Amino acid sequence: MKNRILSFKHFMKTLLGMALLCSSYYFVSCSQTGKNKTKSDLIQVVATTGMIGDAAKVIAGHKALVNTLMGPGVDPHLYKATQGDVELLSNADLILYNGLHLEGKMTEALASMSMTISTVPVSSDIPHDQLRAPPEFKGHFDPHVWFDVKLWSQAVTRITQALVEADSASAGFFMARGQAYLDTLATLDSWIKDRIKEIPEKDRVMITAHDAFGYFGRAYGMEVRGLQGISTVAEYGLNDITSLVDLLVERKIKAVFVESSVPRRSIEAVVEGCRARGHEIKIGGELFSDALGTAGTPEGTYIGMVRHNVNIIVNALAVDEIANLNDSAK
Repeated sequence: MKNRILSFKHFMKTLLGMALLCSSYYFVSCSQTGKNKTKSDLIQVVATTGMIGDAAKVIAGHKALVNTLMGPGVDPHLYKATQGDVELLSNADLILYNGLHLEGKMTEALASMSMTISTVPVSSDIPHDQLRAPPEFKGHFDPHVWFDVKLWSQAVTRITQALVEADSASAGFFMARGQAYLDTLATLDSWIKDRIKEIPEKDRVMITAHDAFGYFGRAYGMEVRGLQGISTVAEYGLNDITSLVDLLVERKIKAVFVESSVPRRSIEAVVEGCRARGHEIKIGGELFSDALGTAGTPEGTYIGMVRHNVNIIVNALAVDEIANLNDSAK
């Protein structure tokens, strides 16, 4: 009798194990059927900046796992790869970075990774005659190409190509999503031009902490000045502050702008210098320059970030003119 009881228990344990195995197989099968790939099967993409990471996520959809190294408020000019970054990069199938010396302190790490991993500078297909080459940047090109939406569209095309090369089986999927995103960027470009027209021509002057908006100014008809140079590695001094104060006072400029990835103290020094000269000037708002906003907010996407910046600029520089027109009509 005892042996029969033991045999029955063994039978039930075997039956239960088989049931659990079958249910596990059913769950995994359903999961894979729904998305075609498990998390481990997805191509692993690492992007250096938020702008690149956002584009890669939009184009790749559920076909890739995209990690971004530099989060909100991070200055890529000064960024150094952490041990965690190195691990992410080492396990990637595809690395996307801006190039044009934006990630200056990561140059060695990226060069090392390129020996074994597909490592793509997304700005590489932009013709050199379309790039800015400010003399103060020691013969290098201005890396802030994302502020001219048409130029950035060329980078988006390169991101799409890189994804196709990494996963050719999903080429049609990537290309369709890439084209849809390019269409959205074309609409964004037209919207910016319409918004900037709201600022009187004489007031289309942008003063920021560092010279990140040169492409924006060239594309959309704004005069742009930065207290620091193209890279935040460059230091500013008293002469730089004095020169900007002279410009602001002479031209009666209404507002200056701070940046999310650059300390406010530089622009605050300019504001104080203007006040000492009897010219009241305001900080028109915070612009996103080298990084996106917080994930989950509109500014956490490239399109949302650009729209935020343009709205801040127009609202700060056009509002007084609107008020003057209303006063003269009374």
